[in-house]
Amino acid sequence: MSGVVATVPELLRARPPRHQTGFAPGGRVSTHGWGTNASVFRGRGMEFAEARAYQPGDDVRAIDWRVTARTGTAHTKLFQEERERPVYILVDMRAMMQFGTRVRFKSHMAAEVAAMLAWVGHDGGDRVGGLILSRDGVMDFRAGRTRKSVLRFLETLSEETEPEHEIGHEVMLAAGLRRLRRACRPGTLVFVISDFNDFDDLTAQELRHLGHSAQVTAIEITDPLDEMLPPGGGRISDGTGGLSLAALGRRKMQDYAQAFAARHARLETLCRKNRMALHHLHPGDDPKAILTPSKPRLVSK
Repeated sequence: MSGVVATVPELLRARPPRHQTGFAPGGRVSTHGWGTNASVFRGRGMEFAEARAYQPGDDVRAIDWRVTARTGTAHTKLFQEERERPVYILVDMRAMMQFGTRVRFKSHMAAEVAAMLAWVGHDGGDRVGGLILSRDGVMDFRAGRTRKSVLRFLETLSEETEPEHEIGHEVMLAAGLRRLRRACRPGTLVFVISDFNDFDDLTAQELRHLGHSAQVTAIEITDPLDEMLPPGGGRISDGTGGLSLAALGRRKMQDYAQAFAARHARLETLCRKNRMALHHLHPGDDPKAILTPSKPRLVSK
């Protein structure tokens, strides 16, 4: 079922080249390029950062004798410390994501994007964890650094793209964000992949709270039919039943398009005000575009 079920081999192929890996250095960023993680802290590390005047309590082994001899004042070497930065990926696989009119389903696209980000984090040495909002609850994946933990995450993503799943107790996106916030420590790099169909006041609040401590990137995946119904009408079907769009009337079709535009604009404004990156993708787009600094779709301040 090409474009519907994201098979494990497909998600393995989403892995970028190994010589291009790792997310951008720490700090709030508007795009995530390649590079290693450098901490904002100074201390005992491998990479020299600067020399400063010696202070009582400094390790005498770190004295910079050249600077001390040149200035006549004792100076200490400071190094860039390496700090661990976990990566968490929230993937929306609920019923509204199991839909598509161009190329593939939104859920298929979301699975590939999540797989790509998981591989980038893993190959860069980060611990990678995830949270999947399914059609019947939530699945947590503790952050791990092993290939096995990444594969388990990808296998579950693949299973969640299969259309045979019955809809049970779906949770709201706000509840998923709240749960993710409890698992993330300050400085965590977070990716939220969803169509944001149920983006409301509570969701906006939870996203803001998450952004206070984590570095958040929102990835909005929408189908053209999410944004606007075809003016000529037509008929859509879920395989068991159908709906004639012409029967909705012009006013309802306009209201539909305006509701999406308002929701998207609100998400865009929230991300801009809270310095979160925002990418908007259609199922036909190339997911790797969000990793290319020269072609970002984002909102930055």
